[in-house]
Amino acid sequence: MMKRILLIGKRGFLGNYLNKYLRKKFKLSFISFKEVNNVKKSIVKYDYIINTSINKNYIKKKYDKKFDNDFQISNLLDPKKNTFIFFSSRKVYKSKKNIKENDKLNPLSYYSKNKLITENFLKSKLKSNLLILRISNIIGFKLKFRENLHKTFVDLFYEKAKKGFIYDNGNRFKDFLSIKKFAQILVMIIKKDLRGIYNVSIGKKIFLNQINNWLNKYNKKSLKVIKYEFKRNQDFYLNNKKLMSKINIKNEVYELKKECLALSKKLFN
Repeated sequence: MMKRILLIGKRGFLGNYLNKYLRKKFKLSFISFKEVNNVKKSIVKYDYIINTSINKNYIKKKYDKKFDNDFQISNLLDPKKNTFIFFSSRKVYKSKKNIKENDKLNPLSYYSKNKLITENFLKSKLKSNLLILRISNIIGFKLKFRENLHKTFVDLFYEKAKKGFIYDNGNRFKDFLSIKKFAQILVMIIKKDLRGIYNVSIGKKIFLNQINNWLNKYNKKSLKVIKYEFKRNQDFYLNNKKLMSKINIKNEVYELKKECLALSKKLFN
């Protein structure tokens, strides 16, 4: 029987991409966060609830339940019938190489601290019917209807490129994942009916200068290169072996490069 999914978050890049991709694989309903109370009586019919919406105060301010969309949604769920997929962040960890799910947590921003607080609330409330995905940087195309509540790496790159410059990041690296690959991974996670906490990433060093070059490939204008001074070490990549051993899917650097080059064509068309 095809799984039924309720996807929440119509205003953002992530929700709109997942809507187009997941509905090809599952029975999917797509609503905004404002519409959640309209479906509270029928929410038990869904196998999975996925929220991509976020309150700007959740990003910028100290934790408050009234700003926590995920916590509010969880109050409508039946833990015996619904599985909630929570999109957490790699920022809950201390930055370092090869971060595993049980490594030290060290959230520094309001956003990452709030994500961790929500994780703990959901674990206490939903018990075993919870999947927490700690996600690395998502690379994808900025759609016209997207609101910039939470700027991604691509947003920041494109803002600088339009102003005529790009940063030289030296040997700094992070972990990236294309939106297409993230959607493929999410499909397999649902099909495998996973629970628990998993890192979602490419699991390898991606140097910032390298990904900037991919994203800038089809920019016909030459950019001024400015040396970037990092205030602290933010180098990291996530260990994704726990998840990849469960879903058995390819997740390679050449695929990320291909998606970045395709994105560059869209950005600079």
